[in-house]
Amino acid sequence: MSESIIEQLKAAARAKQFLQQFAPDAKKATLEAIAAALVEEEALILHANKIDLDRMDDGDPKKDRLLLNSDRLQALSASVKQIADLADPTDQLLLKKILPNGLEIEKITVPLGVVGVIYESRPNVTIDVAALCIQSGNVCLLRGGSDAQYTNEALLRVIHRVLEAKGIPTDIVQLLPVARKHVSELLEATKYVDIIIPRGSQSLIDFVRENAKVPVIETGAGVCHTYVDKTADLEMAAKIVANAKISRPSVCNSLDTVLVDKEVAPEFLVKLAPYFENASVEVFADPIAYKLLAHQKFSNLVAAEEADFGREFLDLKCSIKTVNGLDEALEHIEKYSSKHSECIVSSHELTIERFLNAVDAAAVYANASTRFTDGGEFGLGAEIGISTQKLHARGPFALEKLVTEKWIVRGNGQIR
Repeated sequence: MSESIIEQLKAAARAKQFLQQFAPDAKKATLEAIAAALVEEEALILHANKIDLDRMDDGDPKKDRLLLNSDRLQALSASVKQIADLADPTDQLLLKKILPNGLEIEKITVPLGVVGVIYESRPNVTIDVAALCIQSGNVCLLRGGSDAQYTNEALLRVIHRVLEAKGIPTDIVQLLPVARKHVSELLEATKYVDIIIPRGSQSLIDFVRENAKVPVIETGAGVCHTYVDKTADLEMAAKIVANAKISRPSVCNSLDTVLVDKEVAPEFLVKLAPYFENASVEVFADPIAYKLLAHQKFSNLVAAEEADFGREFLDLKCSIKTVNGLDEALEHIEKYSSKHSECIVSSHELTIERFLNAVDAAAVYANASTRFTDGGEFGLGAEIGISTQKLHARGPFALEKLVTEKWIVRGNGQIR
């Protein structure tokens, strides 16, 4: 095992020079070749993925994130093709003017440079980040989790074979060792790395934020709420809540807490319970919701504790709290939200608008599932993650945000 990743970091910094001359047509052709290779190399990738899956406990909620199969590889391939078809975000003219002294000033978009991404058990991130960085002219340093080590190594081999065949330096996409000691080295590499993006659990994000010397763009954990207002269409509300929780519970835009107005809680929970029962959702309920669900003989029921609110479950688990109207719902969200995705189900326009304006989150919904918070669903293509901070990027952090700005000033002898 290498004692240092410094040589990889130096190689990444050097690779930026190649990308400065990487034409849009060449980027597109490279990504299309990677998309095809993902399908062609299915046996290699799935074999490696099985090794990783066999090492993980079946009860681990991260196992679904780790899993690759033919359908998911096809989806990954399609995602790379979609990125290839997106407009190159670099070298876009944002502003041009001539000052009274004759100076010609332009502001253009340029790549961020070397992008380090630290993530956990999601091998799709390996492909998404590599493709997004190639299309935006950035070098990427990928530090995946040990759970997905063999899968990530296989995916990198596929990418490198394409790059080598096209005469492109493989240093533009690198996979860093999984040993934890190298994380600190990456976080402190201000000479070689331009930005760090953590993607994963709150503990991972907190560690990166607290220890990085390189600038950080957070892609935050999702503690997502849906508030069912007393004016809501309760059939629709039950379907929205069920979709937000059940469709893919292991992702950051899945529902964690249902807030329901006490006036409609009895009727709403009657409608919601069959969805949750059929999917074996474990419910952590406040006293009122607990009594109502117990009366319905709901089987997976636990009395909620304070710690069950503000939890990102990432599993078929959900907390339910009854509230006295919008004000109490807003107070609860303000206290427990991670500022990712929040939803109201209501038929009252003024209530909806107040919720949309008052809630501080990257994405705020009215009468739709929070599961739509996704770069692809928003028409942005694949994403690095969902940013919950307010500087540089917020919400789906996709291709358009993998650039920064540069001023070009042309003169003919002006001095100040």
